Amino acid sequence: MLESMSESSCDILIQGGGPVGLACAAWTLQKFPEAKLTLVDRNPENDADLTAADSRGIALSHGSKLLLDTIDAWPTEYAEIHRVHVSQAGRFGRALMTREELRQDALGHIIRYRDIHIALRQALRAIQSKSPNFVWQHINDKDANADINAQCIVHAEGGLFKKQDWVESGRDYGQSALVGLVEVENAIPHQAWERFTDEGPLAVLPSHFGPNILNIVWCGSPESSQERLQCSDTDFLIALQNEFGARIGRFLKIQDRRLYELGLNYRKEITQDNEVWIGNAAQALHPVAGQGLNLGLRDAFLLAEKLVGLFARATKSQTQADIKESFEAYARTRKADRTTTIGLTDFMARVFTSNLAPVVVARGLALTALQWLPPVKTALARQMMFGRR
Repeated sequence: MLESMSESSCDILIQGGGPVGLACAAWTLQKFPEAKLTLVDRNPENDADLTAADSRGIALSHGSKLLLDTIDAWPTEYAEIHRVHVSQAGRFGRALMTREELRQDALGHIIRYRDIHIALRQALRAIQSKSPNFVWQHINDKDANADINAQCIVHAEGGLFKKQDWVESGRDYGQSALVGLVEVENAIPHQAWERFTDEGPLAVLPSHFGPNILNIVWCGSPESSQERLQCSDTDFLIALQNEFGARIGRFLKIQDRRLYELGLNYRKEITQDNEVWIGNAAQALHPVAGQGLNLGLRDAFLLAEKLVGLFARATKSQTQADIKESFEAYARTRKADRTTTIGLTDFMARVFTSNLAPVVVARGLALTALQWLPPVKTALARQMMFGRR
């Protein structure tokens, strides 16, 4: 139900109805159903339009699954990753990570972005029925929420690199990611492949369509990526096979090719007075390690805990000093995870595209060492799955 924007007020205003904003609202209301929370969502109220929206495969870690399970927001269609094979094209060095090594049911999951989005909307609707002070506003006008009076503001407007309305710190990698679905003959079930080429990472990932229909994320220069987008299916498959080799099997078909520009954009400070930034509003990452949404969900979960701690107290209202102090404490708790994840993703995006001989040798040695030093491999895998704690 919409109420007059000029008259609305709340304790918590969440701007952004993407997965991170929805998750933050759901976790906050689950723990504190009486919260006076308003969510401003620029998506339509009905899910119908979203079913035909962004269908790219997104990597969600096992840690993210555990978090989403707490609000019954896990999609019904997904593919599990049991093994990850990492190598570099035409060079020595390889590493294999398995779920057995880490004693986990899965290393990660691949889900369509739209399925995550819709699952979170449905989960929030279920929680909404028990939240008398929750207002979910679906609007199109960018300035329509300017008059909402809120004690604190959560910025969860995401956006892709170069399509965001803010730029603070980061880098343009001069890369684009071509994504699509590829059919592979006799593919190994539940295996993800990360192949580092001269132009960038090339990932082939499971999908819920079955063991032989896989997601592809091929990073390269904008010029090469554009050529791959426009060439014939036959030429594309030949180029893909030449780049990947025969290890995975024979590529048979390609469909649903699309391009996304890649870069790093992050805020040095994620809080200011009574405002806080989470998810892609705080950091937009290269997809090389599949960490963007996972980091955003951890942002949302931990911020929800802070919001509940603030507004579930017996006092009638919180002062701006209380909110500022709580948000600063939140920023401190997120610093290690943000710094590690941003740094690791940026490092991988840059070091695995360098053709300098010393770098090529060093990364081959690093992959070899990763394979033969289980404690290092375990530590890296746990960072990917659960973040820095």
